[in-house]
Amino acid sequence: MVVKEQKIQSMLEPVVESLGFSLWGLEYLPQRRHSLLRLYIDSDQGVQVDDCAMVSRQVSSVLDVEDPIRGEYTLEVSSPGVDRMLFRLEQYQRYLDERVEMRLREPFAGRRNFKGTLKGVTAEDVVILIDEHEYLLPFSSVDRAQVKPRVRV
Repeated sequence: MVVKEQKIQSMLEPVVESLGFSLWGLEYLPQRRHSLLRLYIDSDQGVQVDDCAMVSRQVSSVLDVEDPIRGEYTLEVSSPGVDRMLFRLEQYQRYLDERVEMRLREPFAGRRNFKGTLKGVTAEDVVILIDEHEYLLPFSSVDRAQVKPRVRV
């Protein structure tokens, strides 16, 4: 996570938690004219549209006062969904034996994209199984990771 995202997350996490939700993660996509800040909130009871609206109002107020983003931006608040992105290493543990797609910042073993089964997590690495071969990927190199639920018939 880049410094700007860490600063925004540190600022907003207490606000989201005070409303009874956890801040699953955030994406900050800066653009020249109009940036995007997307927050993913979660709760044991699930997340409804009204919950997203309530969190959005509270977070907007904090962002208006603190002003961490220059220029115009769009704020989106959403549930992580079943095909949720994984932002922190501790989140991976919950999805062992699930299908995941991962993109790395720089190539590892000659590739940047990995699609396979999440088999393990260490203090600094993620283990993914692809075609009977296990890859030990450094978490610090992960640019994006997403759970891909199995389609059951």
